Amino acid sequence: MDSAKNNQERAEGKSEEWSGWAKDKIGGLIGNEQMQAEGKGEQLKGEAKQEHAKFKERVIGTTEQIGGAIKKDVGKLIGNEQMEAEGKATELKGQAREHVNK
Repeated sequence: MDSAKNNQERAEGKSEEWSGWAKDKIGGLIGNEQMQAEGKGEQLKGEAKQEHAKFKERVIGTTEQIGGAIKKDVGKLIGNEQMEAEGKATELKGQAREHVNK
């Protein structure tokens, strides 16, 4: 999984959401129900795209968190303070990624 691709997907989703919102509002102003419905559909599609990207980032965060915890514990077990610290850093990075993408 690639965070850059997820960020791009999230940005595309936000753009689609706003475009759909505008189309919905313009359709309402000019009395075009089809345009409104299309706008609402685009808005929902954009929101779904953003949620999908956030989900993938949470999966990456969980993986980092688990991998970091294992590395930390192995470092502690073998008395390697650097390994333990690196593991803790990775674990915290994963927690932060999960938190940001709720």
